[in-house]
Amino acid sequence: MKSVTINDQVLPALGIGTWEMGDDPEVQDEEIKAIRAGLDAGLKVIDTAEMYGNGRSELLVGKAIKNYQRSDIFLISKVLPQNASAKRMRQSLTASLQRLQTDYLDLYLYHWRGMVPLTETVAELQSLQDEGLIRSWGVSNFDIADMQELWQLPHGKNCAVNEDLYNLETRGIEFSLLPWQKKHRVPLIAYSPLGRGPKMGSTMMQNQAVLEVAAEHHASAYQILLAWVMQQDETLAIPKSSSSTHLLSNMKALDIELSAADLQELEHAYPKPDHKEPLAIY
Repeated sequence: MKSVTINDQVLPALGIGTWEMGDDPEVQDEEIKAIRAGLDAGLKVIDTAEMYGNGRSELLVGKAIKNYQRSDIFLISKVLPQNASAKRMRQSLTASLQRLQTDYLDLYLYHWRGMVPLTETVAELQSLQDEGLIRSWGVSNFDIADMQELWQLPHGKNCAVNEDLYNLETRGIEFSLLPWQKKHRVPLIAYSPLGRGPKMGSTMMQNQAVLEVAAEHHASAYQILLAWVMQQDETLAIPKSSSSTHLLSNMKALDIELSAADLQELEHAYPKPDHKEPLAIY
């Protein structure tokens, strides 16, 4: 099984994303079942944020994990830019913890850059870690210039991860950001590893190369796309799965080993960037 190490914890390289979950009361029971099915099958990471449904995703996660051993779960949430100040972050974190029904987070992420000076945000994140309210902290939607700036700040090198959009058809971060993170040993959390679906313009699910590689492995296109993301060193993929069937199907990607020929075929369909691109954000 592929794994990633975050804050000295070895974790399955597949996590449970919860973006757009918790919004519809009619499907909440199935969403809770999906999260629990993943945990019961051996997954550990759950990724949420105060922004997701204005806290409804965190409430859903809190219900889902209520009867689990807390130490068996690696829980991630995120603070909004407008709350990433010395004045407001503690209050924001407290609200997230209450919704999640826990007294600490394993990882707290600065969701994206806003108007608060980065040095103030980092100082507050480090303070919360020092108090034990969070076990580690990181950033999200940071490009290479942001990471380089972060690395120059007091405590900046304590950043545990960077969470960015990354999938087979959105490979811009491979040009300079991923090599920088590999050099500085900063793992990547890849959100939207399956793209946003055909309705949002994604072509991956119907791409002939993807389908041919899937057929070789007796797998689905989804499984191949997840396996491709997770074949990168120290990369955690966090697809959203609101049904137990889909989530358990996704887990098969943890055991798929793509060959050099597979990777070459996928590379031909979706080439690696040869120049710096603007950071892709959903």
